[in-house]
Amino acid sequence: MTPATLISPQTSRRLAVLYTVSVIVLAVGAAMEPLRIWSNLLLLGFYLVTVGLGGALFIALTYVCGASWSVGFRRIPEALAVLLAPAAIGLGIILAVGREHYAWHAHGHGDAGTFWFKELWADTSFWLIRAVIYFAVWILLSRALVAVSRSQDQSGSVRLSHFNKRLSAFFLVIYAITFSLASFDWLMLLEPMWFSTIWGVYNFAGMVQATLATMIIAGILLRRRGPLQGVFSDDHLHDLGKLLLGFSCFWMYIWFSQYMLIWYTNMPEETSYFIPRAEGAWAPLMVANLVLNWIVPFLVLLPRPCKRSESVMMKVAVVVLVGRWLDLYLMIFPSTVGSPPALGIWEVAGMGLLVGALGWLFIRSFTRAEPIPSGDPLLAESLHYHC
Repeated sequence: MTPATLISPQTSRRLAVLYTVSVIVLAVGAAMEPLRIWSNLLLLGFYLVTVGLGGALFIALTYVCGASWSVGFRRIPEALAVLLAPAAIGLGIILAVGREHYAWHAHGHGDAGTFWFKELWADTSFWLIRAVIYFAVWILLSRALVAVSRSQDQSGSVRLSHFNKRLSAFFLVIYAITFSLASFDWLMLLEPMWFSTIWGVYNFAGMVQATLATMIIAGILLRRRGPLQGVFSDDHLHDLGKLLLGFSCFWMYIWFSQYMLIWYTNMPEETSYFIPRAEGAWAPLMVANLVLNWIVPFLVLLPRPCKRSESVMMKVAVVVLVGRWLDLYLMIFPSTVGSPPALGIWEVAGMGLLVGALGWLFIRSFTRAEPIPSGDPLLAESLHYHC
C-alpha cells in the first residue's frame, strides 16, 4: 500500500504545499517575532505529541478492557502512536530552545523563599532530564505495543494478545504519572506561581478529545478510500461518536470544576490564571473555547442518527480539533506573548504546519503495515460488531 491509495495525488500535493509554505512563513516569522513563533511551535509540538500519545492510550485501554469492537480499525491509533517519536523529537527541540521561559528566576521572583521546591523543580537541568525521560518512556512503550500487535499478523499467536494486555496495564500506570507531570512542566510552569491540582486531568480530557476526533476523520477517509471499506462500519463510527460526546462532557466537567473552585476561593495565586483570560479581548476566546469543545459536540451528537452520519461526524471532529487548538492557545499565549491576543498569519501558518505534519506522518505510519490486524483472534468479532 502506498500513500496514493489513501489520498488523491491532488490532495497529496496540497498537503505538501501547505506544509512547505507554513514552514517558510514560520521561518520568516522567527526573525521578526521569535517569542510568538516559539509559542506557536510549542502549541504545535504539544498538540502532535498528545495526539500520538492518545493513540497509544487508546490501544492500551482496549487491550486492558478486552475490547473487540475496535480491533478492525486498530491500525489507526497505531499509526498515531508511531508518529509520537518524530513529534517528541520536534517538541524536545522546541523546549530546549525556549528553556529560559521555564526557569524560576527568569520570571523575576528572586529568592524562592517558601517556594523552594518550585525553584528546585524548575531547575533547567532537572527540567530537561525529566522531559527526556518522559519522551523515552512513551516512545519505548508505545512502539512495543505497536510492534507486538503488528507481529501478530504473521504468527496469529494468542500469547501476543496476552503480552500486550500486560504491557498495556504497565503503560497506563506510567502514562498517568508522566503525562500529568509533563503537562505541569511544559504548560503550567509558564506561570510558576499558579497551580491547579487537576491540571493533568484537564489536559488528559483534551488529549482524548483530540485523539478521538482524529481517529474519526481518519476512519471516515480510510473507508472512503478503500483500505478500511467493509471494516470501519457505522457501528464503529457510532461508538467513537459516543466516546467523543462523553469526553466532551468530561472536559467541560473538569473545566468547570477548576474554574468554579478557583472563583469560589478567590485566592490571588490561583485567580492569576483566569483573570487575564476572562477580560478584554481574551474573554470571547474563552467563551469560544467552551462552544467548540463542549456545546457543539454535546448538542449535535446527542441524537443517534448524527453519530452514524459521516458528514455530521466529520464536521464535529473538525470543530473539536479546532477547539483543542484554541484550548492550548489559551493555555500558552497569555503566559508568553501576553495581551492582546496574537491571531494572525503566524498562527495560521502554525495551524497549517499542524495539519500538514499530522496528515503526512499519519499516512507514512499507516502504510507501513497491513490495514487490518489479520492475526488478532478478536478480529472476527470486530468485523461483525453491532451496537
